[in-house]
Amino acid sequence: MQVNNTTQMLQGAPWLLAHKSMLKINQPHKISLYGQDYVMWKDSIENIQALPNICPHMGAMLSSGWCEQKADGTSEVVCPFHALKFDKDGCTVLPGTDKKTLPQMRPLELIIKDDFIWSYGDYQPQIPIPDILERIADSYEFIGHTADTSVKTDLKSMLLNMHDYNHQNGTHRDLFEITEVRFEKFTDNGHYSEAFFNAPTAPKTFFEKLKQPKQFLLPDVIQAHLENYFPSLVIFHGDSFFGKIAQCHLFVPESLTNTRTYILLFAKTNNPLAKLLKKQFLELSKTVVEQDADILHKIYPNAPQKIKLNNEVGMDWVKRNFDNWEESNSELTFNAKVNLNK
Repeated sequence: MQVNNTTQMLQGAPWLLAHKSMLKINQPHKISLYGQDYVMWKDSIENIQALPNICPHMGAMLSSGWCEQKADGTSEVVCPFHALKFDKDGCTVLPGTDKKTLPQMRPLELIIKDDFIWSYGDYQPQIPIPDILERIADSYEFIGHTADTSVKTDLKSMLLNMHDYNHQNGTHRDLFEITEVRFEKFTDNGHYSEAFFNAPTAPKTFFEKLKQPKQFLLPDVIQAHLENYFPSLVIFHGDSFFGKIAQCHLFVPESLTNTRTYILLFAKTNNPLAKLLKKQFLELSKTVVEQDADILHKIYPNAPQKIKLNNEVGMDWVKRNFDNWEESNSELTFNAKVNLNK
């Protein structure tokens, strides 16, 4: 069966394109979604804008340009080729005139929820935006973002890896040295699920940890609680020396063959020493993403799975939601055609 692009990139799902802290004021930032490139920028009064990244004059990348601030605090993005300025609506003023043009580009529709910048990529929403990140931000301290990475893999492969509860023994062997995965429970509620498991790590002496300082941040037993919001968000809830953490893994389909991932880290702690280790904990999170990206480059695409391991229920959840997405979108397409023929 041929899988259509809608299924492969799940058009109609909400994607968290960025946290506001990831954007520097009046500095263009390139993002990609559904095979299209956009330039996003934040002005001095915290407005967020996004336009197609290609200048309608001669195709220069607007993200390689700069922003110019106006008297009211808003700003325009400036093309690096001929210095044409474009406002949030995609309008410009041509040289030698003082009249604003009609919109030359269609802005990407953004949905701003507190510090979180979401988009449906201008597709009809199929599922709602989860509010879990705002709830976490209300009770946890935001530590920072890390590991913003474009991985040469399709979205489904990325999500299968993220929901493979056995891959820590291989992919993250050097980092975690997990001795076994004690899977406890998986709850399936459609596009939302939870997984609970414990993963003891190999015992290490103080001097062994000195050789790999990141080990000091890991407990003897990793007690994992994963909250999964299909398809764009996985939250690892855990306890560590740092205190309670909420490690939020985000996924964005840049194209059919590239998927972007990054981490937003939140923590709740009264340990003054832990507050000094923010950078180290972000580095630990970054290492996890780097190891995942590395293994995804070493997998043959579309290889048949002839062996099934225990605890693959999370992967089954991903596959089922992909299959259901195709069915629901096929039904929407059929209904649209019927309405057109009436």
